[in-house]
Amino acid sequence: MLVLGIETSCDDTAVAVLRDGHEILANVVSSQDQVHGPYGGVVPELASRQHLQNIVPIVDAALKNAGVKLGEVGGIAVTYGPGLVGSLLVGLSVAKGMAYRWDIPYVGVNHLEAHLLAIRLEQAVPFPYIALLASGGHTLLYRVDDVGRYLHLGGTRDDAAGEAFDKVAKMLGLGYPGGRIIDDLAKTGDRAATRFPRARFAKESYEFSFSGIKTAVWHYLKSPAGATSRHEDIAASFQEAVVDMLVEPAVKAARKSGIERIVLSGGVAANSRLRAKMKEKAGAEKIQTFFPAHKFCTDNGAMIALTGHEWLARGRRDGYGLNAAADLTL
Repeated sequence: MLVLGIETSCDDTAVAVLRDGHEILANVVSSQDQVHGPYGGVVPELASRQHLQNIVPIVDAALKNAGVKLGEVGGIAVTYGPGLVGSLLVGLSVAKGMAYRWDIPYVGVNHLEAHLLAIRLEQAVPFPYIALLASGGHTLLYRVDDVGRYLHLGGTRDDAAGEAFDKVAKMLGLGYPGGRIIDDLAKTGDRAATRFPRARFAKESYEFSFSGIKTAVWHYLKSPAGATSRHEDIAASFQEAVVDMLVEPAVKAARKSGIERIVLSGGVAANSRLRAKMKEKAGAEKIQTFFPAHKFCTDNGAMIALTGHEWLARGRRDGYGLNAAADLTL
């Protein structure tokens, strides 16, 4: 079965065509980084406007790249939450219109679930596994037992990890999005130059917090020491603290549950230091780690198509009354 996947939850317009749940025929993404860059973050009104301009050309491009016509598609999968409501409505409305016109079954996909399953685009990672979902909007830890069976273990109390990267990059005047910039800058910095605080919780907790380190960096930059420090050292020290706060709960959850697999997902999963340290710390506990390719860490239509395929194959069909759910949970 051919499944068309549409993703417009935030600031990327992404469309993919997937055959039989594993063969990617097309995966087209239109980024809005240059649009939102001058503002240091995503402007919701601009994001939805860009989606309106991009969505039809991106769908056409994906179908052309895949060498198929819309009438040949057996199912449509579209993100319906969580995300920016204006952005979500663009993708959802287009998906409904195509489904109605061509009498194609469609399903709404939970963006979080798609990230948890994205690794399966490349690797048949056995269930169960511990999944760390870290992005600009989310930092969550799940036990994934099967498609549709997810146990929430913990999440951030405040900022998401990716949000902290963006805000610190803005403090340093590095530009947007901050994650990639800080990752590159940190490679020539000293991770031990400054000891930024790590948020700690009760031993049985799998929670996260990144507002404290963001504030600590702000105060450091205002200090005499911060004013003379190399940006490379600040970036490396900040990144090391964030990575520590992400790795420790994930490894602890795997160890305590007896699960020997950890999967990283979300945009922050592309961070080179996070990948290296997770592999090191998990490996010491004889726990395997799995990382999606960078293009499947960030928002993409392929993960939406994959998740949609799983639900379509199970007989699920959604009606035209399905609405965007900005605060959707899993």
